[in-house]
Amino acid sequence: MSILVAPDSFKGTFTAAEVAGHIAAGIRTADAAARELPVADGGEGTFEVLVRGLDARPVRISTVGPWGDPVEAEIGLAADGTAVVELAFASGLNLPSGGRRDPLTASTYGTGVLIAEAAGHGARRIVVAAGGSATTDGGVGAIAAIEERGGLRGAELVILSDVTTRFSGAARVFGPQKGAGPAAVELLTRRLELLAAEFARDYGRDPRLVDRTGAAGGFSGGMWARYGASLVSGADYVLDLLGFDALLAASRAVVVGEGRLDSQTGQGKIIAAILARAGAKPVYAVVGSVDPDLGDDANSFAGIIVAGNPAAMRAAGAELARALAGAASAAAPAATAARACT
Repeated sequence: MSILVAPDSFKGTFTAAEVAGHIAAGIRTADAAARELPVADGGEGTFEVLVRGLDARPVRISTVGPWGDPVEAEIGLAADGTAVVELAFASGLNLPSGGRRDPLTASTYGTGVLIAEAAGHGARRIVVAAGGSATTDGGVGAIAAIEERGGLRGAELVILSDVTTRFSGAARVFGPQKGAGPAAVELLTRRLELLAAEFARDYGRDPRLVDRTGAAGGFSGGMWARYGASLVSGADYVLDLLGFDALLAASRAVVVGEGRLDSQTGQGKIIAAILARAGAKPVYAVVGSVDPDLGDDANSFAGIIVAGNPAAMRAAGAELARALAGAASAAAPAATAARACT
């Protein structure tokens, strides 16, 4: 049986595939087998994970950023009719802008262009990873772009996120990290309230009443209200698509990872989803850093190793493999003795 290596990306430094590769390389130096399974939860890196898992081909699209700047982005098109879109590619907080980065004017129009292009390429299911947005426009920009370009053409829309915030709370919860001060947060909140009432009147769906509608500044709520989009846990969607449960069953242990392990790790993140599925299988964490506020959550892991660079990740993998081999060797005599007594 091999060790399943299923890390998320180390945000801004290493992709999930890079982390998995380094840890697995270390495991193999200790003469153990490793299965690499890069994962994500709807945030950064989800596009790469899904494209890899679906064996999708990337297609380059010209679109615009949150403030109208030209942007070149990719969508993924899979043979089964699934398209993958990452909102942050066109509406992300970290995209450059030639003008003022105003949280009041940031728009999801560019993401709508990507969605419409996916539909135009014949996608039957469009999966949108909704993390990392600069926007709080309730999805109206995306709706405008989709409608201008012929609509969804019968495609199903699936929105992945790692948050359960509702539509009305989007500005208060996420606005400050997008540069919105107290006055801007209140203005954005009032705007979302008015927009929700319009959605309820025009489409018969009120996003204020449904969990996950606040993701990406209400983008997910706009997609749900206008198009009946499915709003799902990004972590669980990715794990199911990759066949995680079957791979876990065939593994001795699982190694998870992310850039920083903290109290938010258990709030819809991929590591929490893996812990919930692991059962009696030991779960080890290889992370860039550990926040002191992790507290009792540290007890969820069989071990935690801090490893912030490739060499340290490989060393962590070797250490875990040796620890598991030692535990197996110690258990063998006890099992033999138990059989002898029966």
